[in-house]
Amino acid sequence: MFGRLMPREGRFFDLFNEHAEQIVQGSRELAALMASGDDLERRAHNVESIEKRADRITRSTIELLHKTFITPIDRDDIHQLISKMDDILDLLEDAAQLMFLYDVRVPTPEAKKLADICVVCCEKVQSAVALLSSMDNAAAIMAICADIDRLESDADHVMRAAIARLFRDEPDVRELIKLRTVYEHLETVTDRCEDVANIIQGIVLENS
Repeated sequence: MFGRLMPREGRFFDLFNEHAEQIVQGSRELAALMASGDDLERRAHNVESIEKRADRITRSTIELLHKTFITPIDRDDIHQLISKMDDILDLLEDAAQLMFLYDVRVPTPEAKKLADICVVCCEKVQSAVALLSSMDNAAAIMAICADIDRLESDADHVMRAAIARLFRDEPDVRELIKLRTVYEHLETVTDRCEDVANIIQGIVLENS
């Protein structure tokens, strides 16, 4: 019962939501880059700008954590959650930069599919974070986290099939290395989403 009456001192949930919005924006910008391969530099710069905004939110969260005597959830959970959320955007930025630096102007169907899975995964993270302020939402949060776990498995299968196809069909070793690196970064985005989901599940179990 006590968990359902979690105090809401500080702006932690607002900051989580602000950061989650940046994650979704970054994933959509990356998916748009993967969809066409046009204007790589501009889109990569857009993702970089989004990542910098998210970094500022992360710093604000950590600063608030140091100043707040009573936190709405465990202090370590707050730190881990915002840090892992920030890792998602770091990887989104890395993937966008790779596309630009490697000059990949014709993204493969597999890269597009992985980017689309990343978008859905990031949207699920946003949905779970939005519900976190009330443990009345515990069942819904756990269901979303299970969805994220399934999406991570889907991304893993797509990446493995994509790499197998590269080794089978791509004669240019440089292209193979470029695309394999991009695939691995995209799949790792879903790994970090799963990390966030695991932290959220732990928060729910501790407080509901």
